[in-house]
Amino acid sequence: MRLVLFLTLLLASTPFFSQSDDEKQIKAIYDKALTDGQAYEWLDYLSNQIGGRLSGSVQAQQAVEYTKGQLDSLGLDRVWLQPVMVPKWVRGLPEFAYMETKPGLTTNMPICALGGSVATPDGGLKANIVEVQGIEDLQKLGKDKIAGKIVFYNRPMDPTLISTFASYSGCVDQRYSGAAEAAKYGALGVIVRSMNLRSDDYPHTGSMSYGDTPVSQRIPAAAISTNGADLLSTTLKLNPNIKFYFKQNCKQYEDVQSYNVIGEIKGSTYPNEVMVVGGHLDSWDLGDGSHDDGAGCVQSMDVLRLLKKTGYKPKRTIRVVLFMNEENGLRGGNKYAEVALSKNENHVFALESDSGGFTPRGFSLDCSDENFDQIQSWKSLFEPYLIHLFVKGFSGADIGPMKNPDIVLAGLVPDSQRYFDHHHAENDTFEHVNKRELELGAASMASLVYLMDKYGIIPASKIKG
Repeated sequence: MRLVLFLTLLLASTPFFSQSDDEKQIKAIYDKALTDGQAYEWLDYLSNQIGGRLSGSVQAQQAVEYTKGQLDSLGLDRVWLQPVMVPKWVRGLPEFAYMETKPGLTTNMPICALGGSVATPDGGLKANIVEVQGIEDLQKLGKDKIAGKIVFYNRPMDPTLISTFASYSGCVDQRYSGAAEAAKYGALGVIVRSMNLRSDDYPHTGSMSYGDTPVSQRIPAAAISTNGADLLSTTLKLNPNIKFYFKQNCKQYEDVQSYNVIGEIKGSTYPNEVMVVGGHLDSWDLGDGSHDDGAGCVQSMDVLRLLKKTGYKPKRTIRVVLFMNEENGLRGGNKYAEVALSKNENHVFALESDSGGFTPRGFSLDCSDENFDQIQSWKSLFEPYLIHLFVKGFSGADIGPMKNPDIVLAGLVPDSQRYFDHHHAENDTFEHVNKRELELGAASMASLVYLMDKYGIIPASKIKG
């Protein structure tokens, strides 16, 4: 009986080292992030001292210098700048627009130029307007009803989709390709409903492309706020002959040199296996880019700091990469992947944060079923922190170019219900980021990086076909 009691007590006191060690390390990461986090302070400087960081701008270069300096101060094994040529598009003077219901009777409308658009003529552009629900409507109307007019794309984000990113994907084509398609039918310009689920007066910019449209045939493109779009649509139904006027002064310059900002902790056991965590340092120019993607940058920087502060010694090399030019070209992501390939670097894992600094919910994973199952097996470690979502899907734009059969790509998934209220708009500003939510995101990312480093990935060569 005494022997049985002794064995029972012994088993009860013997730790299950793998699980308990992981729990302790992850708790240490969360505790450090929530009591001694650095992300919010870094974001304050990026947002309020530097501001919007459009590729090729002075502010973008200031952000490069600031973040490199902060990484230098962390005592990493190496910090460097990776040169990359980026486009330089300048908005110019603020845009102006109105609708005219009869000669001399006008109502001002909130618009902003889409990134990459050409300017209107010096005196602005004024014409009748034709409303469509998407690019597919152009063919139905035909050139006779479109030529010489301004096309008004008014398909809203679908409010019934709980995933706001799915809703965004369902209508962003009209912003990206709307001008190129409308130009084929003789349109003089396009106005696009902002990608926003909320009714407000903020126009949301974003990238657009003319494709192979000759420069001489490119037409100006602007976004209109959701309230403005609703008013314009209602007025058109009452009076189809109204005219719309807008003026914008944007200009595309020659490419300029910028940089990806990179810092790393060298791996102690497998230094040639590289893990990346990052976000994009550039932003649009209307707000200060706090959610998109200042939050992702400072969270990624804090991942390395949190690992060091909790005393963890990585087996693999862990890099933070702050990519330049995600918003209007993806040059930074492509350059990083190109250089990694040319150096024959072995990247095994990459994690991106580019969905805002809201409360973290989980991760979206682009990987094999075997690696997905391994990550799902860690779910119980995250549940105390209310991280419950582990799904297969999109990871991130900047890490996408690194995709190959032997890499696990992951994206942090925060709650997205408020994200598109701020995305690419004037109100993407620091006061809309919650300190605790931002820190929880950094801790969640650091925890996943820790687990991936400790246990490694399952390479494609070891997966039975």
